[in-house]
Amino acid sequence: MTAPGVSFGDRPSAGSEGLRVTGDGDDLAELSADALPLRGLDGVRDRIGMWRALLDRPLTSYYLVLGITALLLGLGLVMVQSTASVADLSAGLSPYSDFKKQLLGAAVGLPLMWAAARSSPRLFRAFAYPLLAIAVVGLGLTLIHGVAVSQNGAARWISIGGQQFQPSEVAKLALVLWGADLLARKERLGQLADWRHMLVPLMPGTGLLCLLVMTGDDLGTTFILLIIFLALLWVIGTPGRVFGGLLLLMILAMLLMIVSARYRFERFAGYLDPQGGATGANMQNIQGKYAIGSGGIFGVGLGASREKWGWVPESTSDFIFAIIGEELGLVGTLCVTFLYGGLAFAGLRIARRVPDLFARLAATAITAWIVIQAVVNIGAVIGILPITGVPLPLVSAGLSSLLVTLVALGMLMSFARLEPGAREALAARGPGWPLRVLSWLGLSKRRR
Repeated sequence: MTAPGVSFGDRPSAGSEGLRVTGDGDDLAELSADALPLRGLDGVRDRIGMWRALLDRPLTSYYLVLGITALLLGLGLVMVQSTASVADLSAGLSPYSDFKKQLLGAAVGLPLMWAAARSSPRLFRAFAYPLLAIAVVGLGLTLIHGVAVSQNGAARWISIGGQQFQPSEVAKLALVLWGADLLARKERLGQLADWRHMLVPLMPGTGLLCLLVMTGDDLGTTFILLIIFLALLWVIGTPGRVFGGLLLLMILAMLLMIVSARYRFERFAGYLDPQGGATGANMQNIQGKYAIGSGGIFGVGLGASREKWGWVPESTSDFIFAIIGEELGLVGTLCVTFLYGGLAFAGLRIARRVPDLFARLAATAITAWIVIQAVVNIGAVIGILPITGVPLPLVSAGLSSLLVTLVALGMLMSFARLEPGAREALAARGPGWPLRVLSWLGLSKRRR
């Protein structure tokens, strides 16, 4: 008995007009082998098309920034509690002391991020010059003995309401807003045809902030300020020769600042030649690699790190990624890396799609600032970059860094609402969750 539509030899069976395969069955196997890959490729194409359609939605960037921020913030709170409790106990404090500070930063920063996400670029531009003045004054206060708060020999903090605050973090956001507003105004006046207008007064202003930050011996923040400066010039279309000359000048300036301080030079030499004992001059670098290597694939478990017990210096801030690698393993570190990669994708997508020049400049600068800072931090921990002492955004302990980063991400979400079709999508979505909660409680205003 033969299947319909299949003939063996010269005798066709019933229904052979539908499908004819001759021979002893080898042709049927070849047909099936050829058809299955095609069907699989079609499925892959359909799946890729589905993901492309999802990424092309107007609010994709908005929800990407929101979701990644929430995940990194949650991870940061967990890891700060895990790492800082050891240092707190060693200092005779409550094991929740640093965690409470980080939780306070999240409690204050999230409403600020929400407010920034619902503000317009016009409001951000209005704060550009006042915020720059606040940053300059704050950095100036760190130079006054008795006002500045010194830690580890560096006076980078001032005390506000019993809490230490780092003005150099405000300087990052101030440079973003002021630089973007300045270049947008010059573009509107048609002054950017001459490259000198691109640099003046942006370059002297950046130099002043870098000089004030370097008085606090903060090379890492100085580097991030220069990254913001370069990002603004890149977007505005600085000529290649001018951009290359500035890049070379900044590299030489960074090298000069490295060799001007003995401890920075020794740290840089240790990066070039990572030798020595695990408790010697390269202790932080070597112990950080020990922590990541001992985590394996899935880690030793949350709270089970051994390296955080005094072996990895600055384990709550600069080297918290090493403890993530030990407690959460390779899987945890890859997830954190992918989250920052997703933030880079969302930020650059926003910068490419928004029609407003100020928003485009500010979105690029914010993305470069946060992502490059994460790259520098992670690179220093795994040993591919020199140690510069910058925190891991949203994850490392630090009240001022957390607050400023959340505000910057709120601004990025605000720019995402300017993408084509975003306003219509938001309007079609209906009222936000605060209004829905008030409606459930019967407290919302009812129209008559």
